[in-house]
Amino acid sequence: MGQQIAQQQGSPAPVQQDAGESVVPRKTAFSGLALGSLGVVFGDIGTSPLYALRESLSHIKAAGVTDSGVIGTVSLLVWALFFTVTAKYVLFLMHADNRGEGGILSLMALAQSALGHAVAPVFFLGVAGAALFSGDAIITPAISVLSAIEGLELVTPIFSPYILPATVIILVSLFWAQRRGTARVAAFFGPIMAVFFLVIGILGASHIGDSPRILHAFNPILGLDFLFGHGLLGFVVLGSVFLAVTGAEALYADMGHFGRAPIQTVWILFVLPALSLNYLGQGALVLANPAAVDNPFFLLAPKWALLPLVILATMATVIASQAVITGAFSLVRQAIQLGLLPRMLILHTSETQEGQIFLPRINRLLLIGVLVLVLVFKTSSSLASAYGIAVTGTMVATTSLAFVVVWQCWRWPVWLAAVFVSGFLAIDLAFLTANLMKIVDGGWVPLLIGGCAMVVMLTWVRGTKLLTQKFRRDSIPTPALISMLEKSKPMRVKGTAVFLTSSPEIAPSALMHNLKHNKVLHERVWLLSVLTEDTPRVPASKRYQIEKLSEDFTRVILHYGYMQSPRVPAALASLRKAGLKFDIMTTSFFLGRWTIKPAPNSDMPVWQDRLFIALARQAANATDFFSIPSDRVVELGAQVTV
Repeated sequence: MGQQIAQQQGSPAPVQQDAGESVVPRKTAFSGLALGSLGVVFGDIGTSPLYALRESLSHIKAAGVTDSGVIGTVSLLVWALFFTVTAKYVLFLMHADNRGEGGILSLMALAQSALGHAVAPVFFLGVAGAALFSGDAIITPAISVLSAIEGLELVTPIFSPYILPATVIILVSLFWAQRRGTARVAAFFGPIMAVFFLVIGILGASHIGDSPRILHAFNPILGLDFLFGHGLLGFVVLGSVFLAVTGAEALYADMGHFGRAPIQTVWILFVLPALSLNYLGQGALVLANPAAVDNPFFLLAPKWALLPLVILATMATVIASQAVITGAFSLVRQAIQLGLLPRMLILHTSETQEGQIFLPRINRLLLIGVLVLVLVFKTSSSLASAYGIAVTGTMVATTSLAFVVVWQCWRWPVWLAAVFVSGFLAIDLAFLTANLMKIVDGGWVPLLIGGCAMVVMLTWVRGTKLLTQKFRRDSIPTPALISMLEKSKPMRVKGTAVFLTSSPEIAPSALMHNLKHNKVLHERVWLLSVLTEDTPRVPASKRYQIEKLSEDFTRVILHYGYMQSPRVPAALASLRKAGLKFDIMTTSFFLGRWTIKPAPNSDMPVWQDRLFIALARQAANATDFFSIPSDRVVELGAQVTV
């Protein structure tokens, strides 16, 4: 993990960030962080009331809406918020952080670091969880925006033909705006979501009086009675109940942006009460008026407030979608830095916030996927069948990795760690089992997306490993090369040559090709490697490592965390403090550009060999990825088989 190196061979590259850039987030007032978290962290889970209870009750509608069915369903839903979100994520997993960062890949890196070496099950769980999250990133914008726009049907049936076109226009506009960054509008996200939570909480509370017996839902026994007393129907409903907690992973993944305390405080004191009141209010409304089961969320509002509620809900779903898209960008960058995906162009949309990034290729893929889902499924109810199964898989992977952290990092006895984590894992597996019933009705979609993402990541990891082994086998050690050059004395030219290499121990192939074809050597030669560590960020004070190999050869290793992005020239400029002269105008960067061909006897299957070669061809240019001025770069090409 801590060895993905910027290299010319097309292998995974590391991180980015200015050498002088602080790795400590700017100190912001607690209230500002708390308000900001409302717009980013809670967008997904906050818009679940639009469809979660509606879809859960739709399964019991055919048999008739009964008190036990409604109260039992609401009980399951409320206790899912209490146990899965509050107990597991907010109170437990947020303490299993990797130096302040959360998320499935951060947890994987932490678990591997705790074990001291790569362990196949840990790596597999991390890759599987990240791959399944990609399915969620595509479905969330589609179902969220669709469910909000569908509220227009209740205003007047005239809007019905325009729901699908309006949804497409909003989604296209959302993805088109990504290139401009979200820094300017992000300041409005928090206040809008604060109003949204306040409104849905008040609407829910105002209807509890319609049928006060809905308060019995706080008794978990009623939920369990419904779950186990109705056979298969109970587990079908449980699969839809899970829709209420699909945004829980965001609480953990976004911890590094806002901090543990603001997220925990906002959830417990504001978001959880608002969601609970809304679900209770929806349940009370259905008990009092069974016909409201078709769309209880919007029917909470009086007629005069229906259109404003639709507008507010649409704004909230756009914000939720934005948060998921931003999370997908962040996850992909982590995957690139950890060597799970090939290099991709990463654009920074903010000069002050390092986390504001834009990945054009991922943005296009997400937009295509979202539009296909909207046009194929057409309604949020149809999409609900596809939603949830990917998130349950990610949750199972997250909980399993948490066991390693509790056991190895927290130093709990293995039996105690197993007992503690098994409680959460049992609930996750119950949700997963319930959601597996939705595979035929659309659950296959996120599984297909996640499966494809997983194949891509495993193929890239395996291919780069084989490629690295080949280069090591065919290369000579750096000390041996230096000894040879001291004897042969090639022609020297003025200036500094920087050779990027994947391994500090072996001679860069670009250097060997330069000597072979140009037969010259610069007066100062730097062998540069960029390493990605298992930590989210590496402070600027620990950015570089310098080793003088000879009078004219210097080995430089730049260290970055997987949440950072490397701007190599800026990092090298900081080496002046260490006494090394660096002038970008007298420095040439030598990179190797490899054309990969399939080997006659490859260690990978033919299909995987071809997939890896295709991925390598799509990898971003190292010059752009490391922000190296193109007029200072010399690329030396060669063919290699894998």
